[in-house]
Amino acid sequence: MNPIEQFNQERQARVAAYAKDTDFRQLSNAWLEASMRKQYVYNFDWMGRPIIQYPQDMVAVQQLIWTVRPDVVIETGIAHGGSLVLSASMLAMLDLCDAIEQGVSIDPRASARKVIGVDIDIRAHNREAIEAHPMASRIRMVQGSSVSDTVVGQVRDLVGDAKRVMVFLDSMHTHAHVLAELNAYAPMVTSGSYCVVFDTFVEDMPPHFFADRPWDQGNNPKTAVHAWLPAHPEFTVDAALENTLMVSVAPEGFLLRA
Repeated sequence: MNPIEQFNQERQARVAAYAKDTDFRQLSNAWLEASMRKQYVYNFDWMGRPIIQYPQDMVAVQQLIWTVRPDVVIETGIAHGGSLVLSASMLAMLDLCDAIEQGVSIDPRASARKVIGVDIDIRAHNREAIEAHPMASRIRMVQGSSVSDTVVGQVRDLVGDAKRVMVFLDSMHTHAHVLAELNAYAPMVTSGSYCVVFDTFVEDMPPHFFADRPWDQGNNPKTAVHAWLPAHPEFTVDAALENTLMVSVAPEGFLLRA
């Protein structure tokens, strides 16, 4: 057998086994809960900007972008901008690889690949830092509620006729808000690409775990996904990716469009 094929088959078998490994899953969930209590998720940067994500989910993002090769990534929720910079850096890498394969030079400022970030409150110091970042030429920011008709229309205009579009939902984590975001942004996702709904793990945490937030068990991104999916059979949960990560804030949140 081809050694690359053998490696991939061994990996697939290992990941499939994780899905049935109750002890491993419980251990992973317990670590996620303990690390969240210690605010572990706030400890990381991407290219100098704070990114409020687990390393496993950062790896998942790069893997998805590399596989799908999107022209546009839409992100709701900006915070310090680290996630925008992560996506932008991956799009820059795609352009570089395309240029190498085609034997041409590139001007990164002229690239059509871009990240669109939406947030109801883009803090002035964060906006300034993002606009000063080397990846800034690839980033467009829209301020306003991600579910308002005006903002959704602005995002659609920025997407234009892009052939491959990916969406990350990571703003307000209540059921109603995420459901509205799914209805607004999932239709923009192109075939073979993803809508990733972050923080579905809220449903798996103890009740009142986020005492200072409006989301909780029964009112969170996972409940929104469960309510939305039955009417949208064009999307399925990528369980293999979730099983690969084991520790993720997005269980059942990696939605692949057929």
